[in-house]
Amino acid sequence: MTLTPAPEPVVPRPGPEIRPTATGHRAPESPHGPDADADAGPGPDAGPGPDTGPGPDTGLGRDLDLGPDAGPGPLLPRAVCEAALTALLLFLIVTAVRWLVGPDPGAAAARPAVLGAVVGTLLALFMVSPPGRCSGGHLNPAVSLALWRLGVFPGREVVPYAVAQLAGSVFGVWCAGLVWGPVTARPPVRHASVRADPAWGDAAVLAAEAGVLAGSTLMLAVLLASPGGRRVLPYAVGLTTALVIGVLGPLSGGSANPARQFGPALLAGDTGRLWVYVLGPALGAVLGAWLAGRTGLRRTAG
Repeated sequence: MTLTPAPEPVVPRPGPEIRPTATGHRAPESPHGPDADADAGPGPDAGPGPDTGPGPDTGLGRDLDLGPDAGPGPLLPRAVCEAALTALLLFLIVTAVRWLVGPDPGAAAARPAVLGAVVGTLLALFMVSPPGRCSGGHLNPAVSLALWRLGVFPGREVVPYAVAQLAGSVFGVWCAGLVWGPVTARPPVRHASVRADPAWGDAAVLAAEAGVLAGSTLMLAVLLASPGGRRVLPYAVGLTTALVIGVLGPLSGGSANPARQFGPALLAGDTGRLWVYVLGPALGAVLGAWLAGRTGLRRTAG
């Protein structure tokens, strides 16, 4: 016979306190106290919480200082900022062209480089300015289109932004005419309307405009993918714009921005190739975003 010790007497222990829940059922409370449930973490059936990561931003300037509460504001103030900045940009472009186009033919070769440096510097400054931070500082309908296709700008706001930018272009050129007088309407200024070299046909200009925007869109995709890239983005855009104007200005016109040519062409009556300078950058923006998607750089466009 095997001797076994007598079992210890069972002492009843108080069970967990039952608390009513919001649905009327009673859930047990942890014996370690009411705060233990909060410290224990999610239960085995808890699924992942809602995605609270940053959603699509308004574009370029806003990416410089995104904080935990940052987000796009109402559309109307941002569209007004886009119109005002585009108007100021075109006013200063016409002003620069008015004073760069002088009687000295020896300086003609340097004019595109000087104008490119001026426009590139203005773009970078506008993008980091308070209005640029408010709207994103696109100043270019093709850039708004590209940012939408890259998944960082709402698609429903592309048309309002484009309308604001084109209206700002016309207003800025008109204001320059008021300030500087009839000289801005006469050759060779002609409201700073860009013109391609006669040897460049419509197809060549269209390809050049589309190629510039495709490359610029890929650059935006790369820079927007990292915080460090976002910080240098305004200066990269300014430098790229300066190079495009300096190199392609004497050849294709170097516009790469429908708003850059829209106001000057309308007021100068130089609308024969306006469709090229509008369609080319738009096609390039879509192509560049498609290439970014093929290389894994593009977010899902919304």
